[in-house]
Amino acid sequence: MIKTLIFDFGDVFINLDKEGAMNHALETFKLDTLSEEIMAFNSFYEQGLISTEEFIEFYLENFPDLTEDTILHAWNCILMDFPKHRLDFIKNLASEKKYQLILLSNTNTLHIDWIKNEVPFYEEFKNCFDVFYLSHEINLRKPSADIYQYVLAENNLSPENCLFIDDTEENTVAASKLGIHTWHINPKTEDITNLFTIKKDLF
Repeated sequence: MIKTLIFDFGDVFINLDKEGAMNHALETFKLDTLSEEIMAFNSFYEQGLISTEEFIEFYLENFPDLTEDTILHAWNCILMDFPKHRLDFIKNLASEKKYQLILLSNTNTLHIDWIKNEVPFYEEFKNCFDVFYLSHEINLRKPSADIYQYVLAENNLSPENCLFIDDTEENTVAASKLGIHTWHINPKTEDITNLFTIKKDLF
């Protein structure tokens, strides 16, 4: 019996342009692919292991021809719109008080600051959740098993009573290995508002 719903943020509630952002970054940085060093540094930033200042300094040092504004635009252009019907969905779910609601997102300070400025109902959205976990605040990142074990332990949850929804398959695979029910949502063909139709076998 599902008692707790654990949601990802990007491409579950707020739309992302992952492909477009990657293409823009490669063009901006004049690269064919992002190096392991860049990928690792991005991951450190998402885990809150380095500050925003250190993050920006890293890019300015490695790409001295670029300005800070150009780097920030390349970093934030992945973020798109937040459809209002998804806010209505989570607000209704919160008002019913039938399930514990948890958000679990790989994200960083710059992205959250952008969302706070651009999404007028961000605080209203955040307040729908019983717990709101952002990777840079808890120093853990999906798909590491540690982050799921942390959520289970912090909230005294049994994995078989949890459903985790994420658009990245490696994240749902990692959660399922711990016994958590999962939905690998396809943002191109599925919408979180159809949760109880698509996963009706669990409810």
